[in-house]
Amino acid sequence: MENNIYLEREERTLWFREARFGMFIHWGLYAIPALGEWIRSQKNITIEEYEKYFNEFNPKNYNPKEYAKLAKRAGMKYAVMTAKHHDGFCLFDSKYTTYKSTNTKCKRDLIKEYVEAFRGEGIKVGLYYSLLDWHHEDYPAYGDRHHPMRNNEEFKYKTHKFENYVNYFHNQVRELLTNYGKIDIMWFDFSYDDMTGERWQATKLMKMVRDLQPHIIVDNRLDDKKNIKKANLSPYTGDFDSPEQIIPPKGVVDENGNKVPWEACITLNNNWGYSAFDKDFKSSKQIVRALVECVSKNGNLILNVGPDANGEIPKESSDILEEVGNWMKYNGESIYKCQASMYEKPEWGRYTQNEKNLYCHIYDRGIGYLNLNNLRDKVEFATLLKDGSEIEIDFPWMAEEFVKDAFLNLKTSKLPDEIDTVIKLKLI
Repeated sequence: MENNIYLEREERTLWFREARFGMFIHWGLYAIPALGEWIRSQKNITIEEYEKYFNEFNPKNYNPKEYAKLAKRAGMKYAVMTAKHHDGFCLFDSKYTTYKSTNTKCKRDLIKEYVEAFRGEGIKVGLYYSLLDWHHEDYPAYGDRHHPMRNNEEFKYKTHKFENYVNYFHNQVRELLTNYGKIDIMWFDFSYDDMTGERWQATKLMKMVRDLQPHIIVDNRLDDKKNIKKANLSPYTGDFDSPEQIIPPKGVVDENGNKVPWEACITLNNNWGYSAFDKDFKSSKQIVRALVECVSKNGNLILNVGPDANGEIPKESSDILEEVGNWMKYNGESIYKCQASMYEKPEWGRYTQNEKNLYCHIYDRGIGYLNLNNLRDKVEFATLLKDGSEIEIDFPWMAEEFVKDAFLNLKTSKLPDEIDTVIKLKLI
């Protein structure tokens, strides 16, 4: 049975481990106050105070076809969008709530449009669903670590029928996996304290998810996130690890040293939801190198965009993605279907590998010939990936004592691409 769980996970996640690069989209009512997606919790905003954003929500410029085209140009192979975030507002037409986009001024099923747009560009589609819900009357409020009313004395003696909330969110997940065709990823967020595992009726939930869409892959946040690294998996542990705002130093393996599929979820600035005041954007160089680092450790990168209240992706974000896409256009071969190399990380950059193809991601030009440690007599041919031009493999007289190493003669003092120069080595 245990081996079957691992085998099924390997089969389900094959496309995911080949795709390597995805787009996260965090969007909802919180785009209007424009201070990030946690604003209700951070400022202890009541439902009544938050209602003005529901009444004003009308993103006239929302065009997921443009999102999808941008993702495709950036080289992204899959996407995940927030169907419901912690504030409980639904971007889809659920029959179990009135708190949804179809009841706002826009009167649109925004998830339906997203799914159709990304599918139309050949990009796999995922849905994010928050297990938290600060709008539902039966989600515990007072004393909860995250709820906006956690310290509000008016909620101290309020009773909650938590099973009603669990039934509610199970029904909504069923809707999402029934009404929108094939869904490739279900991204649950998140467990904490005693709100984990069977508190969510996770075994029952996962059975429903698997029954409705057997191919689907699920993140690990129904469970304590650490459990995906254990030798024995539960039915609801999930298919991939989801480190947030960090790239694991050694990738992700379980207790037995087996590779675990994983995806680093990273923001372009410092917020998931739109923040008008957060201009601390990462550069395209940082993003490319983060992606390479993930792949070099057998992982993926899912990169977030937070559309504004009008439904537009901020120009800073789209500009960065266009630059990343320009690099991916010529160097995507060193990302897709690649994994960690059998050779240890070089001092000048990183390796990714796909069978007999070893990709040198060169960040530091250094001086003279580029050392390929322990690769003497193992390289048949070397080319600059961007244009296919040959790079000379050499064994210069000044390095004759390094008998196990090969050397690349770059012939220029500067790298052809300061973001990341990729040289493809065809191994013998």
